[in-house]
Amino acid sequence: MKSLFLFVICSLMAFGDVPIGATPHLTEPVNVSMTKIEKKVRSAAVKVYSGNGHGSGSLVKYKGSHFIITAFHVIQPGRVFFGKTYQIKGINQTKLASLVYFDETNDIAVLYLDKTEHFKYNNPMRWNPMASDAHVGTAITYSGYPSWHNLMTFRGHVAGYETFPRIGEQIILNVFGWFGSSGALVYTSRGEIVGVLWAIDVENDPEVQVNEDMVWVSPIRHLNIKDAADAVCQYAATPPRHCE
Repeated sequence: MKSLFLFVICSLMAFGDVPIGATPHLTEPVNVSMTKIEKKVRSAAVKVYSGNGHGSGSLVKYKGSHFIITAFHVIQPGRVFFGKTYQIKGINQTKLASLVYFDETNDIAVLYLDKTEHFKYNNPMRWNPMASDAHVGTAITYSGYPSWHNLMTFRGHVAGYETFPRIGEQIILNVFGWFGSSGALVYTSRGEIVGVLWAIDVENDPEVQVNEDMVWVSPIRHLNIKDAADAVCQYAATPPRHCE
């Protein structure tokens, strides 16, 4: 498991927002060549802050409530507990979201946005998980915040699967990924959720080398969104409508 250990450690490394001398663009025009689904996926993408670094996340709407799905290791630095709040950056806004679900084994976490914390310019995707694992060759897309960069949108394909005793079957994508991309939701061209991006591949022979276009994804079937929604009813100061 030595190679997997290095692989996980690399996925945890974080970067600051903007390096010295860089000038970020506050707005990014979207080309008409992007599909309707790609535009929606991009609109749902957010940056999740934790400790001194960040990861990516995606807004999802389920039974009228707004959730953010991300990777567990993105929110892990420090003590993790239900109700812990995290800063979430969207388009020209920063909001607070509360932790309502986490799965350390499958590297998935879900945050809840109270109605007072809904984003004005970001729009959530409808909860639409794949009924079964995506076939090899399936076209995919995701949007996230690699390294210090602004929001980026990527296209790729399902390349295959790998299985490990502790974490089970994982999806491998042929798509660009980098530190900070962890937590982004990966979608098919039809808007179905494939899974949660959590790491990139690493070779450690003879020395550590990052394979940035070989990306690992935790299948979305590992997440039961109802468990997160039920947790909101238990922990929220003002339970949302779906709790009635």
